Amino acid sequence: MSPDDRRPSVWGDSGLLARAMTAGSRRHVTVLKQGFVFLFVALAALVSTLIPWLPVSDAPSMWAGVFAAFCGVVFAAGVSRQPRLLRWEIVVPAADFVAVGLLRYGTGDSASVFVPIILLPIVWIAVWPGRWSIVWLLIGSAVTFLLPFAIEPSGRPPSEFIRIAFSLAIYATIGLAINELARQASRKVQLSRAQQQSVEREIDRAAIIQQSLLPPKTSLLPEMFSVRGRCIPARTVGGDFYDWYPTPDGIALTVGDVMGKGVGAGMIAAAVRSVIRSSSDDLDPAVALQRATTGLASGDSDVDIQFTTCFHARITPSGEIRWADGGHGLAVIRRATGLVEALRSADLPVGLGDRWTSYSDQLLPGDTLVCISDGVLDLFPDELHAFSQFQLLLISSGDPSDIVQQITELVGDDEQSDDVTIVAATFAPALTRA
Repeated sequence: MSPDDRRPSVWGDSGLLARAMTAGSRRHVTVLKQGFVFLFVALAALVSTLIPWLPVSDAPSMWAGVFAAFCGVVFAAGVSRQPRLLRWEIVVPAADFVAVGLLRYGTGDSASVFVPIILLPIVWIAVWPGRWSIVWLLIGSAVTFLLPFAIEPSGRPPSEFIRIAFSLAIYATIGLAINELARQASRKVQLSRAQQQSVEREIDRAAIIQQSLLPPKTSLLPEMFSVRGRCIPARTVGGDFYDWYPTPDGIALTVGDVMGKGVGAGMIAAAVRSVIRSSSDDLDPAVALQRATTGLASGDSDVDIQFTTCFHARITPSGEIRWADGGHGLAVIRRATGLVEALRSADLPVGLGDRWTSYSDQLLPGDTLVCISDGVLDLFPDELHAFSQFQLLLISSGDPSDIVQQITELVGDDEQSDDVTIVAATFAPALTRA
């Protein structure tokens, strides 16, 4: 990947983003939950009115309960539109406790079949953080059960007080259990979020390190070579890599593709690149692949080593090119005449094979060596003829900057399934004479 390919990351702001999303979801969930409460209260009043065997002891109180639940819906809608009202969210379940109390009194008082609706605001409050939510739900439940006493103080048997006290104890126990489960779930979510942020920071660091391993500026290369490259990773850290650097006999070019993606593939890519670079003192490119395989060898036979397809070439100031290909098979020479010649090899990838062959060719003025990763072929619509379509693209232009730009435009803004890498080097000795 090039220094301009670093993608902006919002991971550092993930905590702030998560809190904003949580607050936003709470506002909308408040309306949803209150909608269910209002639905049940209104339905209870409706069926009590229509079904003869359901008692209606006080119709005004019953419909007043429906109105109280409706007021809760109105306030919840206000919360969804005005975030500052979220601090007064307690008003919504408070309206529900009053609504259920009025409904209970209006549909048979202690004999009402609709008392279980009280569980909805109880659960609602119980999931709030902190033990104080238990106090709020106890107060709300007491309002529900004692509201009929305020409306009609006389005529209550002593057993009614015992039943109310027992009910409050049960609801408090339910609230405690729900609150504890919610607290544990919240703690796990926070721990998971912290771990995720830690991993994301490590990935960001790995991406920065991978950026630092990019090849030097082309100004360090001999003037008879015009070299351009680009790597667009599918993830923050990619398994593709490319490299170029001056050598005592000219320049060296490398393109590799590690099996897999992500941090693991990026680590292998960095290792292979470093070992191949350390072989700059050897004129045979096959030796570089051999050293890379040796460097990746593991003493533990149970550890699976990711293999790497790799193309490595050395080009002299006279245009002589010596190259070795470890299972890559995606390098071509685009002649100045427009003819495209594929560089083929039957050797295995680095990490699988144990011997590689060096081949030689001659670049003429204006010829361009181009090497890509298989992610480039995924950019073409016809998979079976993707390589032929890539060759047609090369025929239209031999300028390395134009070739890289055309491939970059094929990627666009869409996420790709594989890393996309291309390196193009044109042999132009006329620049030196000028």
